[in-house]
Amino acid sequence: MDMNTISAMVPTTDPNDFRDGDAWLAGGTVLFSYGSHSLSRLLDITAAGWEPVTITEAGIEFAATCTIAQLYALAQDPALPTAWSAADLFRPACDSFVASFKIWNLSTMGGNIATSLPAGPIISLCSALDARLLILSPGGKQRHEPVAEFIQGEAKNSLAPGELIRSILVPAHALAAKTAFRRLSLNNLGRTGVMLIGRVDPDGLFTLTVSGSTPRPHQFRFPVGDYPSPAKLVNCLEERLSPDDYHDDIHGRQPWRRAMTLRLGVEILNELFSASGPGIER
Repeated sequence: MDMNTISAMVPTTDPNDFRDGDAWLAGGTVLFSYGSHSLSRLLDITAAGWEPVTITEAGIEFAATCTIAQLYALAQDPALPTAWSAADLFRPACDSFVASFKIWNLSTMGGNIATSLPAGPIISLCSALDARLLILSPGGKQRHEPVAEFIQGEAKNSLAPGELIRSILVPAHALAAKTAFRRLSLNNLGRTGVMLIGRVDPDGLFTLTVSGSTPRPHQFRFPVGDYPSPAKLVNCLEERLSPDDYHDDIHGRQPWRRAMTLRLGVEILNELFSASGPGIER
């Protein structure tokens, strides 16, 4: 799309440089596809030189400018601790873009989160792994916020004017979890209509994250001793998510998204709590 109102492209990562009519630019895959008739400047963060991936005992810190291609490659990086089995989620999440290599090499993790669309696979992945954002604010301030709480609705989030996502921290305890992944769309190469990710942490906490089918992520947690039966899980989902809480568009109507959310939730429960895993009441 045309963006013929842009008068300058400014290389900066300083929120104090932000003014009315500006937009942060990383990969730009959504920004340039939608276009704009009101923006006057693009603040380019791609030359910031941030290390894409930093692995520590605390977990993995992804720079906001880490590309989807770099995340995909990380899944097979020998530097990852072998106990971090949740890294198996990285590639299915990247594949959920159903995008060309050009998009993979430009689109960024921070950009996918900031765009805040229901089908955003990085939102689903990071929410499911209890990732937290480091957000830079004007005046030299910064704050942290869980990805699952940062997203407030379709294309809505908690960013104030001038704020910028600096990085995403995925904690080690979530990376060491046993996980299960489910995704559906209306056709083989379609946009995500439903995405659910379940995980069981080393301490036994079971977390189910619902996304894709809802405008924002929803999480359900069950401690050891309170694991749900399939019927109880369905009841929990029905109690927390009304029919109107489901997203509705050409990529999936509300009744279908609701029905598939319930179905995939039970599938994940059965996979994680199989005969070889923790027992549940059936």
